[in-house]
Amino acid sequence: MIPDEDEKINFYSEDIEFILPNHSIIFDWINKTIESEAKVLRHLNYIFCSDPYLHKINVEYLNHDTFTDVITFPYAEGKTIEGDIFISIDRIKENAQSFEVEFENELHRVMIHGTLHLLGYLDKTAEDKTQMTQKENEYLSTLNGMKLDNQ
Repeated sequence: MIPDEDEKINFYSEDIEFILPNHSIIFDWINKTIESEAKVLRHLNYIFCSDPYLHKINVEYLNHDTFTDVITFPYAEGKTIEGDIFISIDRIKENAQSFEVEFENELHRVMIHGTLHLLGYLDKTAEDKTQMTQKENEYLSTLNGMKLDNQ
């Protein structure tokens, strides 16, 4: 069953209390990002969680015994986008401090990073990382414009 339009993107929290601020703007931003990459959104879940929760997933499913800020699980191929994006709020807080950026900015960067993985972008090589960062910056710019329009 294909979800209703307003249920194509969901925001959940697991093992922590977290509510995504400005979720309607974020919803529109993610939709526009996917459309601008000529893809079709079927269903997307963002799951906000703790470091231990995401670490367990990283070990269990990817065999990586490290902390990370985001793990993306794609469930479709080609032009269709469907997947789960797990994000550690603990990691976002720590990275925001380390990079001296606002929590919300780091959160949005990680959210779009996970989305870009579903759109086919990689970050294993230096060239891929450069392209990923450029795309992140491009779409973060779009989000900032959307936020200004809604003020």
